[in-house]
Amino acid sequence: MLYHLIRPLLFQIDAERAHDAVTAMFRAASRAPLLPRLISALYAWNDPALAVEWAGLRFAGPLGIAAGFDKRADLVDALALLGFSHVEVGTVTPRPQPGNPHPRLFRLPEDLALINRLGFNSPGMVAVAQALRAPRSHTVIVGVNIGKNRDTPLERAVEDYAATFVALAPLADYVAVNISSPNTPGLRRLHERATLEELLRELMRLNHSLPHPRPIALKVSPDETPEQIEEVVRAGCEAGVAAFIATNTTLAREGLRSRLAGETGGLSGRPLTSRTRQVIRTIYRLTCGKSPVIGVGGILTAEDAYAHIRAGARLVQLYTGMVYAGPAIAREIKRGLAQLLRRDGFASVTEATGVDAQRSAPHTA
Repeated sequence: MLYHLIRPLLFQIDAERAHDAVTAMFRAASRAPLLPRLISALYAWNDPALAVEWAGLRFAGPLGIAAGFDKRADLVDALALLGFSHVEVGTVTPRPQPGNPHPRLFRLPEDLALINRLGFNSPGMVAVAQALRAPRSHTVIVGVNIGKNRDTPLERAVEDYAATFVALAPLADYVAVNISSPNTPGLRRLHERATLEELLRELMRLNHSLPHPRPIALKVSPDETPEQIEEVVRAGCEAGVAAFIATNTTLAREGLRSRLAGETGGLSGRPLTSRTRQVIRTIYRLTCGKSPVIGVGGILTAEDAYAHIRAGARLVQLYTGMVYAGPAIAREIKRGLAQLLRRDGFASVTEATGVDAQRSAPHTA
């Protein structure tokens, strides 16, 4: 309720400045004496039916924070206190880079959406590695989302991904490979089969050299054709990725009402819900449910999360929903999700995963 009182004030200032102000408050509160216990009591609601396992990792619930919210890995404990089971840090690039010029983050309230063209603004892998070495809550799973520097030619992209993987994988619980941001020129060309196979082959080689290999997830674009999605999924499965993240932001603009709809960048939020669910369902069917899907895009309510899970997502993540609903969103989604599971006779998230994809006739996204 408090957030809905201050949201109009936040919406009067630049979206990125508002994000920085709010996250600074989260960070300070998580480190203050006594406050963490109070915040956890207010927000960190859990139910055993929501627990999920993936690649040897146990998540207290399916709901996490998508990459983009915590670029520096310094909000992990704060977000854990709010009830998120996992935080995907990044996207992290090898060298620090400022990203695109400001303004580069835009709210579309009429559409419950955001457009961002941040452009992989990152403190770089060395700074993120230092942050990940700091003591943190053991109740939260941390993934690291990796990408390439803007000025690295595409033909040398594998070197960037490899360097960041080597620096950060040992400090993370899993690694997400971002080949799908629309804000780094040429990045989505990494969806092409031969290029993707080269990238994954090198990352898998490096992963197998670790004392404890990490699960690797591949983050895909919602704007690919059904044939392209199938090629990406096949390449990922053949390489041995542990999961697919569906999806990144979209360049599509159909049906938007906001005056800012024409801004360049990736669109997230409510307009992405349906497309994301289609891609989740497609990947689930292509892999016969054997490769877990992390569903990202358009989650603002428990019903959104539940429908993604029924379409085939084992885990779900949000970002835009936090902007519109505030810090209580994890608690409210988890409470609603537990009720929806019991209403439909499911004892766990795992039981509900993919039931709609299994029941309906197969088709591609």
